[in-house]
Amino acid sequence: MIDFKQYNNFEPILEHYEKFDFDNYFKNVTDKDIEKSLNKKKLDEFDFLNLLSHKAGNYLEEMAVVSHKNYMQHFGKVIGLYIPIYISNYCSSDCAYCGFSKKNKIKRKHLTKVEIENEAREIAKTGIKHILLLTGEAKKIANLEYIKMAVEVLKKYFSSVSIEIYPLDTNDYKELKKIGVDGLTVYQEVYDKNIYKKVHTSGEKANYLYRLNTPERGAKANFRAINIGVLFGLGDIQKEAFFSGIHAKYLMDKYLECEISLSLPRINQAEGSFKPKSNLDNKTFLQIMLAYRIYMPTIGINISTREKASFRDNLIGLGVTKMSAGSKTDVGGYEGIDASTPQFDISDNRNVEEIVKVIKQKGYQPVFKDWELI
Repeated sequence: MIDFKQYNNFEPILEHYEKFDFDNYFKNVTDKDIEKSLNKKKLDEFDFLNLLSHKAGNYLEEMAVVSHKNYMQHFGKVIGLYIPIYISNYCSSDCAYCGFSKKNKIKRKHLTKVEIENEAREIAKTGIKHILLLTGEAKKIANLEYIKMAVEVLKKYFSSVSIEIYPLDTNDYKELKKIGVDGLTVYQEVYDKNIYKKVHTSGEKANYLYRLNTPERGAKANFRAINIGVLFGLGDIQKEAFFSGIHAKYLMDKYLECEISLSLPRINQAEGSFKPKSNLDNKTFLQIMLAYRIYMPTIGINISTREKASFRDNLIGLGVTKMSAGSKTDVGGYEGIDASTPQFDISDNRNVEEIVKVIKQKGYQPVFKDWELI
């Protein structure tokens, strides 16, 4: 068991487990190991591995009971709602799996201040007060001043503004925090360094270590919330779930005042027709989500509209804390006037009202706003 607090960054922890024989460990996990892990109040990373093992797939009902108990104890019967806004899809990186990749001949769009305000005004009609601002990885086009301008517009309509843009230095994050940004989302995409190199062939995103340390730079800038994750389909599913989990645990243990959360995005159809190395089926998706909740009872878990409506509905009450609603992944998509090529296909196309209705039918309270910077 590693004491995460003793490390200055996540890299040495990652290097330690890169040498670990996952296949042999998973092969030797027993029913007794899984049952013991499920009955522990405080789990270590080996308990986490037990719950990610193939054998633990036979314990989904038992895992669901523990996960639900943890969820109710720390969050209650609420589901937070957020909505994304794409303001620019220009990109200087070549990422094999992404519809925005610079190699793809797509319809590019870069919103003006007026267009951002028009989109914000349209989104605000939903009543959701938490918005996630996204751009492509084009630092020169969607530069820091452009991001600041967009944030200032969005703050007029939303109480919480998070960003999912290209990685920045700590001082840049501090500048954004000063004007109202309170959350950062950044996915490592894949922790396996060899695969990372193969799917990120050029551009600033090819810098593995700079991206790896991005969440911590955000935490050092004192963002209220940090959301991380992997893109399932790029690497080995169980290994990638483990690395993202211990990365989140490292951040949780070191930055106690920061709200840490995990997302579980799967590769969806996008421009470029990338073929994933492995497919994450619904059963394994659920197992990983439950394992996250049991290993880290206070972790936030976000589920996006990448997932199909019926599947998302069935996840309510099993550990999910936040869900996106009414999402568009094309720049200018909410006004629908001259919109661009989407980053990926949405699987849950319901509007906010329809998703709210389902959450209430499940006996949970949809939360449109739970934070405001004073």
